[in-house]
Amino acid sequence: MHIALKVDVDTFRGTREGVPALLRLFDRHEVRATFLFSLGPDHTGRALRRVFRRGFLNKVGRTSVLSHYGLKTVLYGVLLPGPHIGRQAGDVLRTTALAGHETGVHCHDHVYWQDHVARQDHTWTQHEMAKAQAVYQEVFGHPAQVHGAAGWQVNPHTLALEESGGFSHASDTRGTHPFLPFMQGIRSTCVQLPTTLPTLDELIGRNGLTPDNVAQHLLAASQAPRPQGHVYTLHAELEGMKLLPVMEALLRGWRQAGCVIGTLADLHGRLAGEHLPLHTVTWGQVEGRSGDLAIQGPLVPKGEPRPGPAR
Repeated sequence: MHIALKVDVDTFRGTREGVPALLRLFDRHEVRATFLFSLGPDHTGRALRRVFRRGFLNKVGRTSVLSHYGLKTVLYGVLLPGPHIGRQAGDVLRTTALAGHETGVHCHDHVYWQDHVARQDHTWTQHEMAKAQAVYQEVFGHPAQVHGAAGWQVNPHTLALEESGGFSHASDTRGTHPFLPFMQGIRSTCVQLPTTLPTLDELIGRNGLTPDNVAQHLLAASQAPRPQGHVYTLHAELEGMKLLPVMEALLRGWRQAGCVIGTLADLHGRLAGEHLPLHTVTWGQVEGRSGDLAIQGPLVPKGEPRPGPAR
């Protein structure tokens, strides 16, 4: 079984503290991962506007948001100015790439993207993606090849812009296997590598799962047959900080089970020459997470007329 590690880096603190801890852990275990960076201002505090979203308070209570993110982080963008991650922590981003890990774009402003993109038009989406790519170019000196939407939130224009913007692969969705996406009349040749496994913040506090036993649960889930392997999304703010021991237990368990651990680029490379299916991207719920997420939907039947190229 192949396990692709996708690290979502959402905050300034996660970048400055969580990423270096993960780099040390991955180096000890000789594995490489894909790090997707939030590149603009950290406005985590503005997420409090989600208080009326179904399931939000329950998730906050289960996962002890304050203990993981810290008081300062939850005040960014509300009572404290949000630090610019790409410009104030660019050294961490470059160190990640120099250590041999794949790096890519998560977003510009995490909260702004996650809370608004689903209802926005092409112009808004293009502007936000261009801002993120510009900071990435500023930090690394070249454009990103991989995109992973914050909060698994997209719109059809996201998919079109991934193709026209030169991204070779993306991980914006939840699903079961790699596919080409089709959403509201727009399709893209940028390969979707969906997250296939649940995340720690979706599991801990439910069904008797705790930091002490959640690794065993995930290791069992990762044995579910997936011909092209699994994608596991972790967070620099969780697995890179208080839940670092859980991440180490996962790495050891996967290695003991004979799994090959790598990046999204590794997974994408194994798909070379394969004819990937065209699936719709729809909205749906994921247990343990609030709100609707972009989900790998039904297969578009071969006999049906295909939509035109992304635009």
